[in-house]
Amino acid sequence: MPINADTLRRRCAEEMGAAARGFGDASWLRDAFLTVPREHFAPTRVWWPSPREDGLYSLIDRDERPNAWLKALYSPGVALITQMDDGLISPDGPAKGALTSSISSSGVIIELLRHLAPEPGERVLEFGTGTGYTTALLAARTGPGTVVSIEIDPAIADGARQALDGLGLDVHVITGDGELGHPAAGPYDRVVATASVRQIPQPWLDQLRPGGVLLAPLDSPFGCDLLVRLTGAGNGTAHGHFVAAADFMRFRGQREPRPYAELGWPESASVERWQELRVEAGPHRQQIIDSAPPRPLAQSRAESSTP
Repeated sequence: MPINADTLRRRCAEEMGAAARGFGDASWLRDAFLTVPREHFAPTRVWWPSPREDGLYSLIDRDERPNAWLKALYSPGVALITQMDDGLISPDGPAKGALTSSISSSGVIIELLRHLAPEPGERVLEFGTGTGYTTALLAARTGPGTVVSIEIDPAIADGARQALDGLGLDVHVITGDGELGHPAAGPYDRVVATASVRQIPQPWLDQLRPGGVLLAPLDSPFGCDLLVRLTGAGNGTAHGHFVAAADFMRFRGQREPRPYAELGWPESASVERWQELRVEAGPHRQQIIDSAPPRPLAQSRAESSTP
């Protein structure tokens, strides 16, 4: 028996509404989630995000398993894989490869947009259009002609354009390198990335208006990404702090590992105290500052000698 998408969407919203990292007091976000059909943006074939015992990722085909496909889409903590090896692997069955694009889980998207906190009429620059679902939620909040979204993969960008156009959403989707931004339509009130970076690109800072908000997943030494929220200070600089731990796929141009010291991370940074870290970014360098006071020497020695 077919499952009703509206029913699943309401159930998913109820579950996220009760979660600590859910909608919070952002009623606009709940309204947008209930209005924008997530299934409209998902490819008909997606891979489940956890590998099987044989190392392959199972394919979920909407035409063969419509209920499983729809249930997976509305599972709050599940990100479904839409691309492997930058598109070299066709979604024809179970597969194994580098996971290079996805439709992020509803829970992660909601948390991302809650921290971004866009207002109606604000100009938004998004990096990593993907399926276009997050873009649609943004446009539902800020209004027609306010969102510019950049996607590096031409096929993915084309799919997002079609999906957004299909709902009559006035969004400018650009095929290109998101690290360069889009200065022609700037400056922006909100800048947001849906893929992680090791270093905040300077063009993002240059195109953020003073007082505007930049939100991006930043690679950390702690085995996860940290969502950083920066406020523009002018002259291509911004400052802020981390607001959440998460995992995102990396920007193509920033996949190569780099020493964390080179990226501005202090040796004193601790996974237990990531919320106490401050972040400054600008033309000179990116710097993560450990603002917590140092522990007394006697306490440190006592802890080190504790069995």
